[in-house]
Amino acid sequence: MTFGLSFATFMEVLDITIANVSVPTIAGDLAVSATQGTWVITSYGVTNAITVLLAGWLSRRFGEVRVFLCCSVSFALVSLLCGLASTLPQLVAMRVLQGAVAGPMVTMSQSLLLRNWAPEKRGMAMGIWGMTTVVAPMLGPILGGYITDHYSWPWIFFVNVPVGFIAASMVWSTIGRRETPRTRDPVDYVGFGLVVVGVGAIQIVLDKGKELDWFSSPFIVGLALLGAVALAALVIWELGDERPVINLRLFERRNFAVAVTVMSLGYAAMFSSIVLMPLFLQTQIGYTATWAGLAIAPVGVFSLIMMPVVGRHVARLNLRFVVSLSMVIFAMAAFWRSTFTTGADFAYFALPQLVQGGALALFFPPLVALYTTDLPMAQYASAASLMNFSRMTAGAMATSAVTTVWDNREALHQTYLADELAAGGPRMAALTAALEQAGLDAPTGLAQAARLLIQQSYMLAANDIFFAAGCTFLGLVPVIWLARPPGRPRPEAAAGH
Repeated sequence: MTFGLSFATFMEVLDITIANVSVPTIAGDLAVSATQGTWVITSYGVTNAITVLLAGWLSRRFGEVRVFLCCSVSFALVSLLCGLASTLPQLVAMRVLQGAVAGPMVTMSQSLLLRNWAPEKRGMAMGIWGMTTVVAPMLGPILGGYITDHYSWPWIFFVNVPVGFIAASMVWSTIGRRETPRTRDPVDYVGFGLVVVGVGAIQIVLDKGKELDWFSSPFIVGLALLGAVALAALVIWELGDERPVINLRLFERRNFAVAVTVMSLGYAAMFSSIVLMPLFLQTQIGYTATWAGLAIAPVGVFSLIMMPVVGRHVARLNLRFVVSLSMVIFAMAAFWRSTFTTGADFAYFALPQLVQGGALALFFPPLVALYTTDLPMAQYASAASLMNFSRMTAGAMATSAVTTVWDNREALHQTYLADELAAGGPRMAALTAALEQAGLDAPTGLAQAARLLIQQSYMLAANDIFFAAGCTFLGLVPVIWLARPPGRPRPEAAAGH
């Protein structure tokens, strides 16, 4: 059961990291820009986050096992359609469907694990489950790079087909007859509609804003207002609805609120680096998809070793200290990346990923353990849905934001560098000497100088983003200490005694 449920998560996470490293190739083959190519990631992330919210209702209406099995098989079939897409709109549409079935699938895998393991062994179960979130990011870039370079990008989706059916068969054979209780709860159509409109509108603003010159476009202004109004209405509606699609009252529990905040912002900072690294290495450093994947893959080494140990002993650890340590290690890796140069060797790009792997092992299991400390089992599915919704939405929006910020910072750095070179000085003298030593004539030398200027500007822009990510991680350290230590009763519970 545990391996079957974990395989489904493995498939979902693998699909993200495989696609990340292949975005430049997909964009080239479909004749779109690299920024537009990231829609393959954001379209998946947004629909994944939105349908996660239906996981609680679906589990009560149809049963957690049935929902998981249907989503696993559907994910495999839609992956086949993704590989058959021949245009960007077709691929994005299929990724929307893929994300729609992935949301409940991952949530159900987590909920079924927590439901079927004894309370004292849930940490170990989550450690095994969490290993898939480590192995998949490690294998995804390597597998995606190799497939992209030696075969064709559609095969990065075709590989999901057998995995989906294997996961479904393993779960059916073990807990297929152990279905959860079902009720005919009404679905909160208004709340779900407001989520779709609000989150969808904001995501389109982030994806299309740069292309349409942001708020000088009436379309972007209208979408931004629509998204803001829809999200404000969502909060009001959900707090007054008896069966909300988003149980916002879960945020009344301090540990849940703190864990969701740290998970979402930490994941956004981490995922922005995951998206930016392969783009930077392939478009500016000249790495192939395979070598870019190999540079990213070390993130799984320490995680693979440490995740089971952390999961097994998580009940005995000081969860706030462990999460704080993970934030510090994340920050170290991010600040290390902020020192990248275009002349750095492979090891210099790969080693921060190795360091980050240790942080990953200390990040997911303790936060899951922290937010479930004072939750009744009946709310596990709803809590997992809200946690994953927040995490996936933050990751999708961070992806859109980081590509836009990268381009904007590149333009700023290019202006500064061009002004400095035009004014003369040591950098101009060094560049002139290098071009003369290379024996380049004036036109060729100017073209080479322009290419180097753009390359250096993109590198400096990437360093800015990595530095901001490091600051975000450090800023989350005091936040995690706002949580109560597990086992300490809530004030209202203590008053009841």
